[in-house]
Amino acid sequence: MSIKSYVINGVVSVIIVLGITVIYHHIWGNKVRVIEVQPPIRYSEVSIHEKYKDRLHSIYAGLAPNDFVKAASKAMASVVFINAYERVGTSLFRNEVKREKGSGVIISSDGDIITSYHVIANADFIEITLADKREFVAKVIGIDPVSDIALLKIEAEQLPHLLFTNSDSLNVGDWVLAVGNPFGLQSTVTAGIVSAKARDIDIIDKHDIGSYIQTDAVLNPGSSGGALVNARGQLMGICSAILSSTGNYQGLSFAIPSNMARKVVVDIKEFGSVQRGKIGAGITDVNAEIAKKKSLPSVEGVLLNSVNLNSAASEIGLKKGDVIVEISGAKIKDTPSFYETINKYRPGDEILISYYRNGALRTHRLTLRNLLNTTDYISIRKDKILRDIGIEIRDLNSKEKKRVKAKGIMILSVSKGSIVSKTNMEPGFIVERFNNIPISNAQEFLSLLKNARDTVVLKGFYERYPGQYPYSFILDTNKK
Repeated sequence: MSIKSYVINGVVSVIIVLGITVIYHHIWGNKVRVIEVQPPIRYSEVSIHEKYKDRLHSIYAGLAPNDFVKAASKAMASVVFINAYERVGTSLFRNEVKREKGSGVIISSDGDIITSYHVIANADFIEITLADKREFVAKVIGIDPVSDIALLKIEAEQLPHLLFTNSDSLNVGDWVLAVGNPFGLQSTVTAGIVSAKARDIDIIDKHDIGSYIQTDAVLNPGSSGGALVNARGQLMGICSAILSSTGNYQGLSFAIPSNMARKVVVDIKEFGSVQRGKIGAGITDVNAEIAKKKSLPSVEGVLLNSVNLNSAASEIGLKKGDVIVEISGAKIKDTPSFYETINKYRPGDEILISYYRNGALRTHRLTLRNLLNTTDYISIRKDKILRDIGIEIRDLNSKEKKRVKAKGIMILSVSKGSIVSKTNMEPGFIVERFNNIPISNAQEFLSLLKNARDTVVLKGFYERYPGQYPYSFILDTNKK
């Protein structure tokens, strides 16, 4: 081949290549993306190049928690450190005491403090330390062992405090802060998410409660009674318990919902004890087998496994085997959600119950009652000062007052070997007078008992026995 032929072939090849390139870019050029290789980002560096800031923010903004600084600051100022002292004996030169440490939350500017009942359950003396290090002696306003809530009071004004907010607004996955004093370390904040709602736990002896907020925010001994707040610093719950095989945190923490805690506080302040409405029936969860047998649309609700005679439930026609699925617009999924809903109401409140029977949905109005099957507000008291002398008391209900034609309080129980038991007093005794002072309710009885010194004389009667009975005992002043 001649030189001329080589030249011609070369020129033709170049023309062909250029033509293909032009055609390629014309057809596909707009679809080609240039990928810029980025150097790895070092998270340990103090400063990140401006080039990557926006990109990092867009990638991680959805995953990052809210700014907790303001929420933590607000909560820490309102959470107190509690030292609860119990006199357990005396030595030659001093009293021997046992100390329980815990936390509390200031809920009013004038010194109302909510805490866990088990923190102060046996306390003879309660010391409060505020976030600013000021110390106060607290008095117990009221207790509710069932919900593990106690209300304390200190004499102070213009205190920082948290207000209860609607715990129903919490969703699983929401960020929360737990603020307390674990192991006596004051003003400790931990963060986590809501792991579950309406959780039923069997840690502290509960009755008809079973509706806790579960979180993975760290709680440890001393955290009990502290605040569970949302990312805005609003009080969503009172830290109560952990589920652990060691006694320390293992990932499962529980708080009493604020809606429940608020009702307990309001009832204690208004009535001296919590007023819980009852329908008068036993319940159990609905499972797949029950749902199929009862022709239910879903595996939800609570099955009535018993209905008490002459109860609120029986009077509206509820029967064993009925399945309650809704109460006054609130869906009832299981036992915890049933108790969470029903415990918002008091005796005498009217609710709307929706239930299934024979595959058909029915609705009835029901008026709740108390443990005595009446609509009265009854104060049943088990305060420590009562336990110290060995009794439990309650108010007389309206039917009893009308029947016995008297005012006073009822002795519910007398502990074996206690101070009062030595007087031979029996349960059912109706106390009319305390050291010759007439009493009409449990709160009056407790006030007199707390201020009493040395000898106490209780006068009253039994419904089933004729005559008046005086019972006298000497108080253990070391326990007061």
